[in-house]
Amino acid sequence: MQRKKTKMKNFLVLTKKKPEKSLTVRIKRTGGRGSDGRITTRHVGGGARKLYRVVEFAQKVMDIPAEVMAIEYDPNRNAFIALIQYENGKKNYIIAPEELKVGDKIIFGEKVEAKIGNRMKLKNIPEGTMVYNIELQPNKGGVLARAAGTGAILQNYEGGYAKLKMPSSEIRRISGECFASIGKVSNSEYRFISWSKAGTSRKKGVRPTVRGSAMNPCDHPHGGGEGRTGIGLKHPKTPWGKPALGVKTRKKNNKSSKLIVKRRVKKKRK
Repeated sequence: MQRKKTKMKNFLVLTKKKPEKSLTVRIKRTGGRGSDGRITTRHVGGGARKLYRVVEFAQKVMDIPAEVMAIEYDPNRNAFIALIQYENGKKNYIIAPEELKVGDKIIFGEKVEAKIGNRMKLKNIPEGTMVYNIELQPNKGGVLARAAGTGAILQNYEGGYAKLKMPSSEIRRISGECFASIGKVSNSEYRFISWSKAGTSRKKGVRPTVRGSAMNPCDHPHGGGEGRTGIGLKHPKTPWGKPALGVKTRKKNNKSSKLIVKRRVKKKRK
């Protein structure tokens, strides 16, 4: 019986298949190995050959209008990307927000119209606006809210800082001099995609994962026992014996911790 392939609605917005050649670079595949040839990241290897699309996360071209030429799929991220061309002829890739269409005009500047796709400083964005691709340090490029379907809500601006509610429900202050793009990241249906078979993951470069409880005691702390038995530990551990699941990994002396107004709400595990 032949498997039928169905296109999800969100992929119907794509208008161009082949990437812009001048904005692509070939990346060398490592197979999860470091410079000494040893595996540093497990479950990485193989996969279809792909080009890296050079996406502009900062705002290097200011106050020059640009037209959206195409909405494209990017194999290196879960969000769609938009090919834009400035009036001076220069082309760039940006993360595409929801509702951005081919032919739309966008502009990056210190203070511009609060329209989807436009990019400006947080201090000039109206309260209650949803933003994405947010900078943590002025003119360093966006690092927050870049995944598919994400966006942060600008709650208010006070004392030189904008207060934002992040996608994780964390509320933090960010300098008003930082730039952010208006809108919500595209491809919000990404989390509903079912990859259906193991071969799809292999094409994405993801190798199989083996449960620790299925291993021998010499290979994993969860291993050993007759048949299907518990891990025999109070808390789960990594293959190297370090605590896993629910352990805080954030640095205690992180400089930006003082700007967090409210920590994210912990989700209850089912």
